[in-house]
Amino acid sequence: MEPDETANREEKRGFPAAFAAGAVVILVLAAGVVLLSHFISPRQQAVDAPLPFGAAEQAYAPQIHFQDLRLSQSDNLMNQHFTYVAGIVSNNGPRPVAAMEVLIEFHDPFKQVILKDTLRPIHRSDAPLRVGEQREFNLAIDQGLPSTWDQQYPSIRVTGLVLE
Repeated sequence: MEPDETANREEKRGFPAAFAAGAVVILVLAAGVVLLSHFISPRQQAVDAPLPFGAAEQAYAPQIHFQDLRLSQSDNLMNQHFTYVAGIVSNNGPRPVAAMEVLIEFHDPFKQVILKDTLRPIHRSDAPLRVGEQREFNLAIDQGLPSTWDQQYPSIRVTGLVLE
């Protein structure tokens, strides 16, 4: 047998092992991407379907109260502006709240809405907000406040609820 033939046979035997190893690496990378996209999605709640807000949820909404509101703004290194609304939400009704969606609106001096966003202070993956419980929340709006803002706290209105 010539040396070229022996080397050729060894290459052919090594090919399936290298192919299998490459396939395993690709599968591990794909699984990592899927897991990361599942856990690192800050705006995932915004693309979820809206929470129910039928007659029962609308009747319960006045039992939800927001207090001690605080506002802050920041910029990141890519010069994107963010507005943060923080405070305390309380459940004064007779049922636990499993998820909540709110509409936050900022106004100008003429009471016109100049910035609004729908956010979730309580997600389905969070522990429910029990009867009589208060909980801190911190919501991020991926915009800065316009210069026409009236310098007042925003209005916060419940627009979706999942009750237990």
